[in-house]
Amino acid sequence: MSRQASKDTAVELAVRRLLHAAGLRYRVEYPVPGLPRRRIDVAFPRAKVAVLIDGCFWHGCPQHATRPKANAEWWRTKLERNMARDCETTDHLVAAGWTVLRFWEHTTAEEVAATVCAAVNQEKRDRAALKEKSRTHGRPKDSRASDG
Repeated sequence: MSRQASKDTAVELAVRRLLHAAGLRYRVEYPVPGLPRRRIDVAFPRAKVAVLIDGCFWHGCPQHATRPKANAEWWRTKLERNMARDCETTDHLVAAGWTVLRFWEHTTAEEVAATVCAAVNQEKRDRAALKEKSRTHGRPKDSRASDG
């Protein structure tokens, strides 16, 4: 297990290259707020978008996950804990106002990057619209306007 890459996998690197080429700037291995020892693979803290790329074996992909035959009970428990931790992390981030995007490692980097770009850009537009609305909504009326 020590030889398994836990970060900077080929898929993560490919996605990050595409995101950077698209002009997006992000944080890598960003700590999950309020949950120690948990990290977001690619985070956009200002837009509150979390991108998590899960390995098929370690996170129980329904298409590609395999179960080791040797020491089967230990592995079953380990992999179920991983999946439960994934759900807990996602729920925690959503409750904190984050948009969570989870992808399997077999998803193409282009597909992941396109989805992430769309989500980040939508969050930016929503935040700008909200800022504009609050800026214009609270403005006092012009005192120079005649009331008739």
